[in-house]
Amino acid sequence: MTFDLAAPVLQAQPLEQATQTGSASPDALYRTVSELDAEFFGSFNSCDTPDQLQKHASFLDPNVEFYHDKGGVSWTRQDYIDKTRRNVCGNFRRKLTPGSLGIYPIEGFGAIEEGDQTFCEIKSGKCFGEAKFLIVWHHTSDGWHITRVFSYGHHAIK
Repeated sequence: MTFDLAAPVLQAQPLEQATQTGSASPDALYRTVSELDAEFFGSFNSCDTPDQLQKHASFLDPNVEFYHDKGGVSWTRQDYIDKTRRNVCGNFRRKLTPGSLGIYPIEGFGAIEEGDQTFCEIKSGKCFGEAKFLIVWHHTSDGWHITRVFSYGHHAIK
């Protein structure tokens, strides 16, 4: 399956304006990356439909590196999407743990996003696992793209 990655990546105007003048305000950066997270994982949670899987892929750099403490490493967008299609789509969804999100600027590059997440079965709604995550976002003239993802500390909910 091939993906038409012409889908636009969310581009928040306040951060774009701030970036052109040198540095974004922490509030603008937080809002922008929070919105990106919601869009990225909204499409992840609905990836059983082809347009949502394509949207999910559009956030990823072609050479994204995804590190998962239980599943190993994916070295490309295509590898990550193939594994997501096989293991995630239609099976479970991800929920951001309220109050856990941290966002930090990387001068001249983008931002680091970190937080905690919970995984829940789609059919039953029962949540079964938790983990931590870290995402490296690269901000370019083409928008925001994910270059690295770390998903670690996975454990069952007791």
